[in-house]
Amino acid sequence: MLDIQYIRENAAMVSEKSKQKGYSSDISKLIELDEKRRKLQTEIEQLRAQRNELASTLKSQKPNDEKLDEGRKLKDNISKLESLLAPIELAYYQLLKQVPNIPLDTVPIGSTEADNVIIKKVGSIPVFDFTVRSDAELGILWDLIDKDRAVKVAGTRFAYIKGGLVQLQFAIMQYVIHTLSNEHILKKLVRDNNLNITTTPFIPVLPPAVAMTHVYEATGRLNGEEQTYKLADDELWLNASAEHTLCPMYMNEIIPEESLPIRYIGFTTAFRREAGTYGKDAEGIFRMHQFDKLEMEVFSTPETGLAEHQLLVLIQEYLVHSLELPYEVIQKCTADIGKPNAQGIDINVWMPAQQAYRETHTADYMGDYQTRDLKTRVRRQNGLVDFVHTNDATAFALGRIMKAIMENYQTKEGHITIPNILIPYMNGREEI
Repeated sequence: MLDIQYIRENAAMVSEKSKQKGYSSDISKLIELDEKRRKLQTEIEQLRAQRNELASTLKSQKPNDEKLDEGRKLKDNISKLESLLAPIELAYYQLLKQVPNIPLDTVPIGSTEADNVIIKKVGSIPVFDFTVRSDAELGILWDLIDKDRAVKVAGTRFAYIKGGLVQLQFAIMQYVIHTLSNEHILKKLVRDNNLNITTTPFIPVLPPAVAMTHVYEATGRLNGEEQTYKLADDELWLNASAEHTLCPMYMNEIIPEESLPIRYIGFTTAFRREAGTYGKDAEGIFRMHQFDKLEMEVFSTPETGLAEHQLLVLIQEYLVHSLELPYEVIQKCTADIGKPNAQGIDINVWMPAQQAYRETHTADYMGDYQTRDLKTRVRRQNGLVDFVHTNDATAFALGRIMKAIMENYQTKEGHITIPNILIPYMNGREEI
């Protein structure tokens, strides 16, 4: 959430930026509640101070009826004010959490994803001299994807992934972990792009697949039951992406400055309702209720947060480019970057069966929007305490990138050629 002092000092701007992101935040009402809240808090603190002073004097002398009565009145007045404060604080925090993060000045203003801006296109779109098959058709042809049997077990939008496609997924995972653990690669990316940040390698982590309600809400990522699955008998939600349980790792903690940045590459199975039909997306493995994902999460100082965001995008490009897949980089507009984001960059990879670039990667810069509610802070070397900045970014959503590989690397016979970079991780196998 945003700093209330920042909102007070920039009320008109925060209101306008909220509208640009598609949120109708009642900033005037929020400030009004904040004033009432602070006034009551001050009155309560003053009464508590008087009561403490009275208690201190009574320790050194025998209390009389007048002093005892004064003590009871102070206690009653405090209780009355606290009862007035409670609903005001509840309404205040509800409004405060509805206010989205403020987009950076570099974020284009727009009302739909159609207003996103293409930054660049990389690679040549493949030309085939045969009829292109989709991932769904290739999966059926070689018994790599079985959705019919999955329907019997779990319903629609689930699948059994089989055979060589499973081997391909694990090869991709090993390749990503190897790459992000390689400081030489990170050094080159940092040096070649003049980033003033460290080259600390990423640590692999397997995070929980569930989060408690109050934790998920604090991340700013809980999207309600229209997208996120809730366990029926518990205050637990299945994560909709690995970063949803990575970013709260240091909740209520103070991290020494010398420990930052902390960079994680997390893997988890994720779950999304994905309401709607989405046409061809429902046939293959592009848009599933259950999918596996490798996600990068970075905790940094405020000064390096934006540079970490830039590094994550560079890593995403490095990974996609190494697979020799054509892609485009997108600067997302205000309405498309999401509530907790200050900036969002997408990478869309070419999908031959759809003759279109489709989203495979997102990089999100949050600043201190998440950590303010999570109370994740950094203790500076000078002793001061600030809020940590967070970034998250897709390494690979495995179903989506496998669809891209299947379609771009298919042969006339329907086989799938393995990208050169992945062959060592496939035990030398060159084709599925």
